[in-house]
Amino acid sequence: MPEVSEQEYSHQRLQQVNTALDSGMFVYVRKLLQDMPAYDLALLLESSPSKSRMALWQLIDADHHGDVLEELNEEVRKSILKNINPEKLAAVAEGMDVDDLAEVFRTLPDSVYQEVLNAMDWQDRSRVETALSFEEDTAGGIMNTDTISIRPDVTVDVVLRYLRLRGKLPEATDSFYVVDREDHFIGAVSLSSIVTAKAETIISHLIDKDIQAITADLNEKDVAQLFERYDWFSAPVIDHEGRLLGRITVDDVVDIIREEAEHSMMSMAGLDDEADTFAPVIKSTQRRSIWLGVNLITALMAVAVSSMFEGILNQLAILAVLNSLVPSMGGVAGNQTLTLVIRGMALGHVGESNSRILLYKELAIGFFNGLIWAVLIASVVAIWQQDLMLGAIIAFAMLMNMTAAGIAGVTVPLMLKKMNIDPALAGSVILTTVTDVVGIFAFLGTATLMLG
Repeated sequence: MPEVSEQEYSHQRLQQVNTALDSGMFVYVRKLLQDMPAYDLALLLESSPSKSRMALWQLIDADHHGDVLEELNEEVRKSILKNINPEKLAAVAEGMDVDDLAEVFRTLPDSVYQEVLNAMDWQDRSRVETALSFEEDTAGGIMNTDTISIRPDVTVDVVLRYLRLRGKLPEATDSFYVVDREDHFIGAVSLSSIVTAKAETIISHLIDKDIQAITADLNEKDVAQLFERYDWFSAPVIDHEGRLLGRITVDDVVDIIREEAEHSMMSMAGLDDEADTFAPVIKSTQRRSIWLGVNLITALMAVAVSSMFEGILNQLAILAVLNSLVPSMGGVAGNQTLTLVIRGMALGHVGESNSRILLYKELAIGFFNGLIWAVLIASVVAIWQQDLMLGAIIAFAMLMNMTAAGIAGVTVPLMLKKMNIDPALAGSVILTTVTDVVGIFAFLGTATLMLG
């Protein structure tokens, strides 16, 4: 019997749940949902039309609501939160990790946020306010305050007795953080060191010097790069005075990497990375219309350049046939470079120090690619139309546009980054405009000079 993939299994389960819902078999659906982990429940909600989403939410066990909210994307979470009253939301927030709690509360309208805060006990309210005191995309915004700190002058035996009394370790604990009486971070001791050391060993002798603390205002992308570079499982977070605030674990970093990948992919199409696949038609239309409008403006620029050469186009119909070839090749070449540069910027490989070297490299690649394809296309056109001059014209235009595409592919994302504009969001639109305008102008302009 062929093995069913995880994706196929998820779709089969979604079909099973939707069929049961349509038949009014709510008890059966509740039983199905009871055995599902939080991630699968979130996937089920995100894969369901908005009409059946709230019905599914009400059938999920209330004890799992907090875990499911943590896994949902922002747009779907908003659609569910707006239908939950503040008292119930306050109950859901109990027991949630601080970083996940902050993420949920940032999606609430101000009026609802204040009502939910008022419905919480002082301890949960304090957790929320602490988490929201940091910017969303910083180490402080994604950290968890559930950590175990120990003093440097106690013995391993004292620590072990404390852990037995505590009974349960925070999730993903691989290290304990050593602090002084004012909570200043001194270092970290791995769990394995504690377990294997002699009972009388002083904690200060076990401190791992390789574990570094992260400041709370460090950007989350930089945090992810540090985890990747040093293969960390967790890292302590401190304030500017060196006091321990919390910790970041590898599962938080995986979320950052996934969100960044989604953001880059969706931005290339001018879409929001948190967009709801099953959002209402009017809402989706409004969002997509913005970038379609921007694209129309840039396309009109290319049309305006073509209209400048209307006379030569009327004289030689073959030019109109070939006119789209040069911009198309330039666009593909430019997007290859653009994608490479945006990836390099995201990984920290590309910056001001080496951008000039990259520009020269891509300029050379654009020139040689232009040369190769110019000769090939010129030969085809010359043989097809029995016209060497026409072949030479398209060869020159191809060489110019491929070279321009290489330059634009490097300079456009670098310029956008300096202007604090996301290169993934606007880069492809600007690049397409450059290759269209240069390609059309080079081809028709040269044709006007040589054949007009």
